[in-house]
Amino acid sequence: MRSPLIAALLVASTAAYGQANAPAGDVPTKEAKAEAEKPDADTVKASVEEDAQPVRRSIPFHGHALGYTVTPGHLTIRNEKGEPTASMFYVAYTATPARGQRRPVTFLFNGGPGSSTMWLHMGSFGPMKVDASSPETIPGPPFRYVANPDTLLDITDLVFIDAPTTGLSRTLGKAEPKDFFGVDKDLDAFTRTIERYLTKYQRWNDPKFIIGESYGTTRAAGLSNSLLNDGVQLNGITFVSTVFNFADFQGDQMLVDFLPTYAADAWYHGKIANKPDLETFLAQAREFASGPYAAALQKGNMLTDAERQSVAQQMAQLTGLSTDYILRSNLRVQPNRFQRELLRDRHQVIGRIDSRYVGTEPDNVGEGADYDPQGSAITGGFVAALNDYLFRDLGYKTPLTYRPNNYAGIGNDWDLTHKGPSGQQQIADTSDDLGTAMRQNPRMKILSVNGVYDLATPFHGAEYEFKHLSLEPQLQANIRYAYYPAGHMMYIDPTSARQLKSDLAAFYASAM
Repeated sequence: MRSPLIAALLVASTAAYGQANAPAGDVPTKEAKAEAEKPDADTVKASVEEDAQPVRRSIPFHGHALGYTVTPGHLTIRNEKGEPTASMFYVAYTATPARGQRRPVTFLFNGGPGSSTMWLHMGSFGPMKVDASSPETIPGPPFRYVANPDTLLDITDLVFIDAPTTGLSRTLGKAEPKDFFGVDKDLDAFTRTIERYLTKYQRWNDPKFIIGESYGTTRAAGLSNSLLNDGVQLNGITFVSTVFNFADFQGDQMLVDFLPTYAADAWYHGKIANKPDLETFLAQAREFASGPYAAALQKGNMLTDAERQSVAQQMAQLTGLSTDYILRSNLRVQPNRFQRELLRDRHQVIGRIDSRYVGTEPDNVGEGADYDPQGSAITGGFVAALNDYLFRDLGYKTPLTYRPNNYAGIGNDWDLTHKGPSGQQQIADTSDDLGTAMRQNPRMKILSVNGVYDLATPFHGAEYEFKHLSLEPQLQANIRYAYYPAGHMMYIDPTSARQLKSDLAAFYASAM
């Protein structure tokens, strides 16, 4: 059984079940070739095929053709002895820079930990995108993936990277999967992968960005410092659905962080009487959560009956739950319980990754949801589209199976300790790394991207973490916040995707 804290980290994937002539990958060593012949799926060499050549493509893009090169391949990362440890799979999209200019390069990844980058690759900023435009089960198969009108490829080159043991990334040589299962082990692997890409494709002097989602934000914050320590200065980082400090997923602070999301969900599902506009309503929820609600939780058993009743009534008005249920929960409604309770009268449960999605359960008395309605609604479409696109459309060859995730392989083995700039941490908080990097690289810009219907990484929690980086005002001003009427993966919602592209375009312009 997975520990509760590890389970809280598995939030980057919706699956709760689960240059034009550049070569496609590193030239394999004799050792790597020998490793490729081993049948063990966990150690087999992810293919670095000679025939995995870059492919020229174009898509219609706002009245003209956007041409680019797509390169699927592998990067071999090595330890300090020069021994190969992992074959990191990536898909890069590059376009010809304007004369006299250098194109930015952006590295993108999902999280989990244990998720591949299938979601960002096929759902967000690449040139092709899965059609998952409605908060309901995707029709099909056949599933549709189409030219993406909101791709970032007109602004920046894109490199989507799968974490070790996910996607087509595999261990090499004497390395084992467990050698990559941990906050610092993972940071080391991604640091080496990014630096290898910069060397291989001669991109060291180009503007550099990172986009990480969910646990990928944990990784991105850590990378801001580990890359800087190696002389890799980033122009900017976009954090999509943020979590830095895993301790915030425990205790009363977690409940304070989640309450405004409860309010957003109740507003969306029609559980608020005389509901105002969403922005005004969420401002009220934030004020209550960080004020009277946080104070009440802090009082504990010293809270009077009158105070308890008052807080419960205010909470009920904001969350759509009954005052009685809130009181019986001792004012502490856990996210999984809210997911089940909000629409219990309709015999429905709401999604965790995106609460606009609803589903049903075999009974109407359970405490939490048995599955994530959003996960079941879109996973099949993404898995099928990724495999069809990679192996049929791009013609990539490999003896391996693409792993959407490796949650089962990781289990409880993810090491949450972290050696941050201020010392050893028993439970990782990479906000320390990000704050350190921002102080040492005061030109680096930050964009915090949040879906208001996200019950995995709540937007108020992201605000709390960014506002506790111990930064001077001039550095705090480098952080921008953006909110969208969608969930954890706000980029699958067409309206949110258009606004997100506009926000990112302005962000990249400011960071360069």
